[in-house]
Amino acid sequence: MTSSDFRIERNVELSDETKAIAEQELRETPERVREALERLKELMKENKDLYFGDDDELLTIFLRPCKWYPESAIALMRRVAEFKRDNASLLDGLLPEHEKVAFEDHKVVNVMKGRDDKGRRILIVSVGGTWDPKKVNADQLFRLFYLIHEAAMLEPESQVRGTVVLMDFHKMGWSQTMGLTPAFSKRLLTFIQDALPLRLKEVHFVKEPMIFNVVWKMFKPLIREKLKTRIFFHGSNMSSLHKHIKPTHLPSDYGGELDEIDYSAADWYPVINDVLPHINNWNSYGFVKKT
Repeated sequence: MTSSDFRIERNVELSDETKAIAEQELRETPERVREALERLKELMKENKDLYFGDDDELLTIFLRPCKWYPESAIALMRRVAEFKRDNASLLDGLLPEHEKVAFEDHKVVNVMKGRDDKGRRILIVSVGGTWDPKKVNADQLFRLFYLIHEAAMLEPESQVRGTVVLMDFHKMGWSQTMGLTPAFSKRLLTFIQDALPLRLKEVHFVKEPMIFNVVWKMFKPLIREKLKTRIFFHGSNMSSLHKHIKPTHLPSDYGGELDEIDYSAADWYPVINDVLPHINNWNSYGFVKKT
């Protein structure tokens, strides 16, 4: 599998099937899109403490998960700005090159090169035995997630179809358990529930050992009802996972028909690097800096 197998599907017109999903689930029609873009630009002028680009591509990133309600989109922008401000020590000026070693040399995260049977991107995270928290700590793990989401948000198909996260806890031990700190848990869930401009459709936990319960006790009190309904536990029962994602679209690690997956994101690194202008712009967005 080479980097040529991977690409960000940016500036791609929605397929007819995806257009139908967008209209049914997101209220997306040409007239509503036009009106929402115009109104959001007006709201941005009124919210003078916020700084974001005003091109249609960027505004669509915020409007689609908000079902084209401009008031909800500006609220999401504000939450993104708040999250960036509150986590400035981790996120200010973050570039792919800062986590190049974690992307290329460590087997922690990967994004499947294709989509699942529902047209969704799948992020696979290995926080079991292949993860060494001494080499990639929890802060770095979050930064990897953040960089990947910056690229994924550019894909129109992903904006409509949504994304899926598969968390693999195979051979999780005490070092991995202690690596998932309360601070990491709180930051990750705040990001997912408040400041993620993507439709997170499902989160699947697989191969959880008994020690996983220690981690779950940290996460559970912070999870709101909407996200709770999208979290599924499968243990080693891959047939349970297959009720949500067909085996034809999963690697053999999960009882699928595709090749075994390499958990490093080495093939994704150059792809994310290709959208560096967008990442630089994203770094500048948020609250207007006081002079």
